[in-house]
Amino acid sequence: MADVFAKNAATSSEDAAKIIPRAEFRAFGQGVIDKVTLTMWKAQAKLFKIRTSSETYFLSAHTNEANVKVRDGLLDIKTKVGETDDGYEIFQPKGKFEFPVKKDEVATILQNMKVEVELKQDSYTLEDFIGIVKAHPDLAAVEIDKKRFGFSVDGIICEYGEILFNGSKLETVCCESEDYAGMKSAIEALEIGDYENVNYLKAAKLSIGMV
Repeated sequence: MADVFAKNAATSSEDAAKIIPRAEFRAFGQGVIDKVTLTMWKAQAKLFKIRTSSETYFLSAHTNEANVKVRDGLLDIKTKVGETDDGYEIFQPKGKFEFPVKKDEVATILQNMKVEVELKQDSYTLEDFIGIVKAHPDLAAVEIDKKRFGFSVDGIICEYGEILFNGSKLETVCCESEDYAGMKSAIEALEIGDYENVNYLKAAKLSIGMV
């Protein structure tokens, strides 16, 4: 089972395209952790890691299908490529780029965010990219602090966590895998299937009133 809590490493667009995309089911809300910490043991979950991180997510008013963020100093993008029969969203990694990021890579990221920006530099630092976002009326940046508790249910990667969106606290639970049938079984075992499936982009937009 892949360690999704491992420290990020730079990944080219070409190498990212070779990664098998995972489906994800995620829920947010108060009281989620209390529920999951009860059901996970009935589901014979295996707790395997705790991780904290501070990340910057970049949001576009025009799409919820381009997940763009900075984590571990890398500009990281994945895009939605479909859904399973049960409505779990499938995201394909598109690359994790070291700063300064090349102009053509920045252009591709902004294209996926469905905005037009004239790029005049050959490369962009983190400060440059944040400047692009702040200057565009349809883009926004949100600081997200995460404390995540990773576990597995029958080999399916899961987590619960405490999340701060620009300081506003929410709780979350998630299951993700290339094994869609296994995901459904894990979600049922954790008794979280009645929650709305909400990805980070949608939750972050709600936290700042971007609709």
